[in-house]
Amino acid sequence: MTLPPFLHYEFLGNALSQYGIAVLILLVGAALRQLISRLLSMVLFRLTKRYTAGVSEQELHDLLIQPLSILLLLVTVYLAFSVLRYPLPPNAMTEAAPWPKVALLRLFLLGFIGTVTWVVLRLVDFALLVVQRRNELRASPSIQRLDNQFLPFAKDLLKVLVIIIGLMVVLGEVFAVNVTALVGGLGIGGLAVAFAAKESLENLIASFTIFLDQPFGVGDLVTAGGVSGTVEKIGFRSTRLRTAEKSYVTVPNKSMIDKPLDNLSLRTSRRVGFTLLFDQKTTSAQLHAIIADSLGAMQAHPLVTKDVQMKFNALTPAGKEVTVQYFVDTTSYDEYLDVKEDLNYRIVEVVERHGGSFVGAAPAPAAAPAD
Repeated sequence: MTLPPFLHYEFLGNALSQYGIAVLILLVGAALRQLISRLLSMVLFRLTKRYTAGVSEQELHDLLIQPLSILLLLVTVYLAFSVLRYPLPPNAMTEAAPWPKVALLRLFLLGFIGTVTWVVLRLVDFALLVVQRRNELRASPSIQRLDNQFLPFAKDLLKVLVIIIGLMVVLGEVFAVNVTALVGGLGIGGLAVAFAAKESLENLIASFTIFLDQPFGVGDLVTAGGVSGTVEKIGFRSTRLRTAEKSYVTVPNKSMIDKPLDNLSLRTSRRVGFTLLFDQKTTSAQLHAIIADSLGAMQAHPLVTKDVQMKFNALTPAGKEVTVQYFVDTTSYDEYLDVKEDLNYRIVEVVERHGGSFVGAAPAPAAAPAD
């Protein structure tokens, strides 16, 4: 088929027909990149379906659609611009590549390597998601707890390695740097970088210590360095805590291991201790009865352990001190508060029933003797 004459008209060294082909490639690529990226992710899911129990195909699509779409767009742009010829400057040697072509090629390589790195990072996310879902379906609670601590750390570590490899490839392919010589020649410069990154290295080593020693895990309530909260994530450099005020605190891993750490979730029970101060009008008979009945109420509670104490501890000018101590058999803070409230009401009822009174309060009327 003969092309119309105007398509042979040349502009900047290229015929209009070549520009038309380039535009057509761009349009077709832009129109089909979403479809092709979805087909690629679908094929990948089909190939790995037997190993991806618990993970849906849509989750893989959500992870890969955007980076694959951009990758296909870059390939489309490269194919479109490869159709065109790039004129040389008048004084350039004939065997030299035109600088526009060199610049565009380097930009393409930079974008291509960056996008491939992005795809690999998303594949890391997908692989760790598969491992997590499989363990949730099959593993025991103790293994699940370990996975909740290990998987985020492993994900961060793998992503750092992928990014470092991507940067090395960019230096070698785009900027023509001899990466082997660069790594081998770090020398004193590498030591300077190591000293500058001293804190980061300490936090990295601390993260390995946390993983190996396991002083706490995700979901534990801990107190470290004056900060208390529930562990939500143990990362590559820091640990994230959710405090009682619902704020999100980031603590460097080094601070989590070089200071005394109290893992409140590993306590077998929660202690309750306080002092009651009765006025001088409360008689010894009343105190005996109050202490006996209060001990019975506390010991009868199903969540209170056997080591209950209530003692007439001191006789002071201010009044008569009675110390109370017991342990609640729970690790739930809300349940602990409920037990405290319930027993406080019972103790107050016992004091009122026997006519005792606290300092600063009007004495309660004594109960009528039983017939």
